[in-house]
Parts: sequence; C-alpha cells; structure tokens
Amino acid sequence: MSQEARFLKMLQPLARNPAARGFLDDTAVLELDGTTLVITHDMIAENVHFVPTDPPQDVAWKLVTVNLSDLAAKGTRPIGAMMGYSLQNEGDWDQQFVEGLRKALDAFGLALLGGDTVSLPFNAPRCLGLTVFGVATGPVPSRTGARVGDHLWVTGSIGDAHAGLRIARGEREGPTQLLERYRNPRPRMEAGQRLVHIVTAMMDVSDGLLLDGSRMADASGVRAVIELETVPLSDAYLQFAGDDRGARLSAMRAGDDYELLFTASPDAATGILALGEELGIPVSRIGRMEEGSGLHLLDRGTDVPLPPNLGYEH
Repeated sequence: MSQEARFLKMLQPLARNPAARGFLDDTAVLELDGTTLVITHDMIAENVHFVPTDPPQDVAWKLVTVNLSDLAAKGTRPIGAMMGYSLQNEGDWDQQFVEGLRKALDAFGLALLGGDTVSLPFNAPRCLGLTVFGVATGPVPSRTGARVGDHLWVTGSIGDAHAGLRIARGEREGPTQLLERYRNPRPRMEAGQRLVHIVTAMMDVSDGLLLDGSRMADASGVRAVIELETVPLSDAYLQFAGDDRGARLSAMRAGDDYELLFTASPDAATGILALGEELGIPVSRIGRMEEGSGLHLLDRGTDVPLPPNLGYEH
C-alpha cells in the first residue's frame, strides 16, 4: 500500500458528512437549498507535476485545468476558485504566472475568489494549490456506480502527457504535440456535462489509466477488464514510443492524461459514439466490468500479467 493510500485510510473515519462521499471520489458534493455544489482541490508540486524549466504561464494553466478535469468528470459548471501560492522572491516568475492564470480563468469563465500565500525557503520546490467550486448541471456521477455488464470507455488518447514530460526533461526529442499535452492539458468540460446523463460511473484519468481503472473497479465492487489493443494512442505517441505491448502498458501507466474514464450500459454505445462525433472527440470502448474485483488485462484475448506499478502514487 502506498503512503498516499495509507494516509487516506487514516482519514476515512473523518468522512462523516455525506458530501465527502466517503473519500472515494475526487470531489465533494454538497446539497444547498436545491443547488448541488461540487468542490475539488488539487495541488501541483515542482519536480513532481512540473519541471523547473516549464514556462510559468503553463504552470498556471496546468494548476487550473487539472482541477477543472475533476469537475468535468462530474459534469459540473465551474464558478469560482481559491488559490494557495508559494512565494520565492521571483517577481518575473510571479508576473508570468499571473498572466497564465488570467488566461486560464478567462478561458473557462472562472472567477478567482481569494486564497493564501506562503513564503518558502530559498530554492525550495514550488507547491501550488487550487480549490474550485462548481454547480452541477445534472446527476453527479461517482466512481462507485459501475455495474456488472457495463462497458468501459475513455475519451481522447492515452500516454501523450508522460511522453511530453520526458521531452520536457530532455530525456528524448519528440513531437511538440506531446509536449503540449503535458504542459497544456484540456479538461473535457462539455463532454462531461453531456455524459452525466448516460454514464453509470465517471472519473478523470490523472494518475494512469490502469491505476484509475483499478480505483473505479474497487470503489464499485466489480472487476475491470481492459483490452490493450483497444486503448487509444495518438499518432504522435506511436511515432515516439511504438505500438508493442510494452509501449501500450507504458502509456496506460502514465499520468497527466486528464481524459474521462467512464462506464455505461451496452445499450448506450450508439449514443456515446454519436456524442463523440458531435464534439469532435474520439471516444473508445476499452473493456467491460465483470463480477469479481480488481483489474484484468487482455491483449487480443490473451491474459496479460499486471505490471507491479499500475500508475503514479505519492
């Protein structure tokens, strides 16, 4: 069990309010006088979620969009945010960050409502946090609703951002599209708002498709079966990493995709594919939910052992 999982287990008894959803989800869902308020909080840390050479504008964009991705998975309309910011006596970096923050807030109609700052010791890694508030536009799906017989789906493509991180670190050269996917994720806001009326469970893919699929299966009390050959990879990723089993498993273990992972009845397939075409977003069926527990992998019908590490855990 990871340190993150152990700490969450310690916190579990404190999830006394129904809005906390037992800490089994990425958001809190608070009912207030007929309005459903959805709240999320994400942090990003230097050398973990971004590298020191990333442009400050892109760091700001990422801080906003990784939080909005959680709201996208709940079909929520964002309304406001509060930020925690670490100061390090670098006025130029701060100015560029604010410019990127303004761009991100304007792009998604999000108001900055307040927050807090803290000074860090010299050369300490930056650590930034954002709490985002949204209003539900329909049902608010959780990770816990997947049922036996449901199909498992994902939007977009998988693995691009981690390949982009390798490029940003100077480990390899590669297509600029991959670097862009790492530095400038695009939350699937409209897709999430449309899908909430169709799905049985939904979350975003932030820590890796395998790990997040396993989390959804565990929360729902079912087994997730993923078919490797159906997992969508972009042309840029295939050019960068290839299309063998190792390259596919690497993509599925990588984080920072910020795509939507969801389950739905087989009867919903036609509507899901039509919605993807309407929005111009690839939507791929990658598996199914069965009786049992955990995660099972297939490659063209052949069982594939699970890798020892399913994704990114703190």
